[in-house]
Amino acid sequence: MKKIRIGLFGAGRGINLALNFMLQNCEIVALCDFNEKRLTAGAARIGPGAALYRDFDSFIEHDMDAVILANYFHEHTPYAIRCFEKGLHVFCECISNGTMAEGVELIRAFEKSSSIYMLAENYPQMLFNREIKRVCDTGTLGRLIYAEGEYNHPRDPWELSYLREYNYFEKHWRNYTPSEYYLTHSLGPIMRATGATPKRVSAYTVFDPVTEICPKPNRNIDVSPCIVTQNDDGSIFRFTGFGRSGGHHNAYRVCGTKGSIENLRDNSDQVLLHYNAWQLPEGAQETSIYLPDWNDKDEELIKASGHGGGDFITARMFVECIREGRQPEHPFDIYSAVTMSSVGILAHRSVMEGNRPFDIPDFRREEDRIQYENDRLTPFWGTDGSAPSYPCCSHPDYRPTEEQMESYYAVLQG
Repeated sequence: MKKIRIGLFGAGRGINLALNFMLQNCEIVALCDFNEKRLTAGAARIGPGAALYRDFDSFIEHDMDAVILANYFHEHTPYAIRCFEKGLHVFCECISNGTMAEGVELIRAFEKSSSIYMLAENYPQMLFNREIKRVCDTGTLGRLIYAEGEYNHPRDPWELSYLREYNYFEKHWRNYTPSEYYLTHSLGPIMRATGATPKRVSAYTVFDPVTEICPKPNRNIDVSPCIVTQNDDGSIFRFTGFGRSGGHHNAYRVCGTKGSIENLRDNSDQVLLHYNAWQLPEGAQETSIYLPDWNDKDEELIKASGHGGGDFITARMFVECIREGRQPEHPFDIYSAVTMSSVGILAHRSVMEGNRPFDIPDFRREEDRIQYENDRLTPFWGTDGSAPSYPCCSHPDYRPTEEQMESYYAVLQG
């Protein structure tokens, strides 16, 4: 079988993704990163043979079949469009668009291309989330009417190696990302399990300024955003963006008219399946707690992969789409990706505008796209030095203290 030739744009997080593609008869033929140190370190992990580039213009001319976009969180759209113009398939890490206008541009460009596009959202492939979907698909829970998703990832401000590797200048996107934007790890799994798509969103958050003198350069200090959506099938989702409350955990729950299923909040892979006593499926118990099986031919490779096996499985899904000449299924397709990213953008606006609800556009409809084709509001600094045009925090005037910034600069220089 012919190897798929893949280029990697972003040699930090992207290297872990690339290694999973190499396990599936793919060849990493090119690496691109503006950071020379990261590029060299990434090349050492990939092994000899890949061409190295410092700029995307040269990289995109390399002879390849697909590109992994693992550059900055909010900057995927222009590079994905360049790939579409070249007929290259796109595997996009995290969100698809950083602004509403970018979502419109991305889909318009995609529809003119022959490319396959997949959102590299890996949390739906964790063992417990696969089991939640499997049970939902049996129909034994009845009509699925409510679901919850929590990505809760508090971080020690004194984790200095993290700052040096992942947050290495003041205007870095991590310092300006609204908590609502980082939502695919919480929303993706429940969209996949239920098949539902958000159509209306409102959101709330908690402002929690850090008072400790620590290296804390973040301009957004909102925590535990609570996002609520009404969906296309009448169901409701309640989920977080980037949660930072309590202990670290990922938690998901789907409720139907006859029962519910959720993973345990103990950082294990166990699930709790609970039916109403008067609606028990044949042979089922009212309540059962168990560890699901993978039931997958690649189980050992999956277990060795990152993010609970999700990195390997999402890479495998993309390879299968390329070999079979088809687009990925909901919620990994481009329309789901832009919808998810736009839910985050509009959830943040809900927070900033008194928690009012926003309708989510249907990006398959040109009349919906037109409403947002010029909407370029962004909380991020541009690569051209342009300043943010929208606040990233519910308290727009918040700034880290001088002592916190001095501590941060000292870490970077150390």
